[in-house]
Amino acid sequence: MPRKARVVLPNCPHHIVQRGHNRQAVFADPSDFERYLADLRELKDAFGIKVHAFCLMTNHVHLLLAPPEDSAALAQLMKRLAGRMTRYRNRIERRTGTLWEGRYKSSAVQTDAYLLACCRYIELNPVRAGMVARPAEYFWSSYRLRMLGRHEDNWLERAAFFDDLAHSDEERSRAYRAFVDQGIPTDQLQLIRNALQRGQLTGSGDFIREVEQSSGLRIETRGRGRPRRNS
Repeated sequence: MPRKARVVLPNCPHHIVQRGHNRQAVFADPSDFERYLADLRELKDAFGIKVHAFCLMTNHVHLLLAPPEDSAALAQLMKRLAGRMTRYRNRIERRTGTLWEGRYKSSAVQTDAYLLACCRYIELNPVRAGMVARPAEYFWSSYRLRMLGRHEDNWLERAAFFDDLAHSDEERSRAYRAFVDQGIPTDQLQLIRNALQRGQLTGSGDFIREVEQSSGLRIETRGRGRPRRNS
């Protein structure tokens, strides 16, 4: 049976999950996490990819990436990232073979309605997993970078959704911290998970119809709804 075509949209954020092969650990040491993030920071510039959020868990990664007009750059970046990490771990462990599952999961995200919600979903992964009590305690997600505001060490994309939260960096950080601390409503959590698992779009009905018209693809939809920022 042929694999379902992946929907990749230029200049649109995509929620991506890539897991270790047979759910094996991908990151065993702090240096592994640091290596992956250094590669991501380098390759995002090489391929013109915008990074909105990330979270590196022990055996998988969550990324929120937007490709340029050439949407093929997204797959190229993911292939290069995976290849570098595989060679790195194989060299250290003196082994051969694959490190990752064969195909990563992805879902195009409607920017105005869902980008903020997906950032929160990604950065709360360590909290949901019981690894930390608060997202700021986890070193390998974008949450700590985001709280730096316009600091030179913050290499995340400066998106309009974050600027719209308040009038200053300090106020934006407080607003986003409060938004994250609210947690994720159950229906929103399930919607984001389902869209990712099924390769659907994370967005409203209008967004999905627009993508169908522009791409010529028939996109299966289930249980859509616009997330609320104050819920």
